[in-house]
Amino acid sequence: MKEIVIISGKGGTGKTSITAALAGLAQNSVLADCDVDAADLHLVTSPTVLQEQDFVGGRQAVIQPLQCRGCGRCFSLCRFGAIQPVEGKKAFRVNSSFCEGCKVCVEFCPAGAIDFVDSVNGRWFLSQTRFGPMVHAELGIAQENSGKLVALIRKEARQLARAEQREWILADGSPGIGCPVIASLTGADFVLVVTEPTQSGRHDLRRILELTDHFKIAAAICVNKADLNPEMTAEIEQEAAKKNLSVLAKIPYDTAITRAQIQAQNVIEYDPDGPAARSIRRLWETIQETV
Repeated sequence: MKEIVIISGKGGTGKTSITAALAGLAQNSVLADCDVDAADLHLVTSPTVLQEQDFVGGRQAVIQPLQCRGCGRCFSLCRFGAIQPVEGKKAFRVNSSFCEGCKVCVEFCPAGAIDFVDSVNGRWFLSQTRFGPMVHAELGIAQENSGKLVALIRKEARQLARAEQREWILADGSPGIGCPVIASLTGADFVLVVTEPTQSGRHDLRRILELTDHFKIAAAICVNKADLNPEMTAEIEQEAAKKNLSVLAKIPYDTAITRAQIQAQNVIEYDPDGPAARSIRRLWETIQETV
């Protein structure tokens, strides 16, 4: 079993589109959508949900009104503005959107009126797609701990791959270099970094490559829409060569990718002989040889 994570230093490079296309080419694979803050792989794969579970990413304080004396000790100690007075009463309540789960109010409440309960931050799903099983998730609005949710998604995908003897795990990682990205790529067998030939694309490519280098993970580059700026694409290739990194594919701009998305398809399904589809097919062949 080999785990391939497709990531990008910034959003909008076409990472998910390429992941969906690779899903159509890979045989005997499990899909994992690790972009839990803005999951969209399901828009192309059209999953049928088989299982759904809550994601408990942390804990929060809850004031029991019948036990609260209204002394205001919790209000004075909270540094996040989560403890708020109840209008017209000598009592307080917890604003769950502000609570950081530090537990200070719980420990110092003289009446023992504050409980520390599990916080449901989202949901995760085990689904079936036309490309095989898929593990994905939905982080709740204004919820945190996306890194923990990504780790859970990858854990479930690995367990599923082992149980069903799947050869590949294709993970659509989060963009950027933050916590969910680190959770997406640590321990992976291979990372494909998707970039675009723009100043911001090259800048963020450098940052994500510093991250993969820090964690000693094998990485390679895919330049999407490469023909829109050949000069910048050449500069990216030169920088990659200096770092002993391979540019595995230079995918041309192809409107078929957008038209495919409108039809809830990947570009391999929609236009198998188009320029982007041919380039992605060669990319997958190269990945198999490399990994």
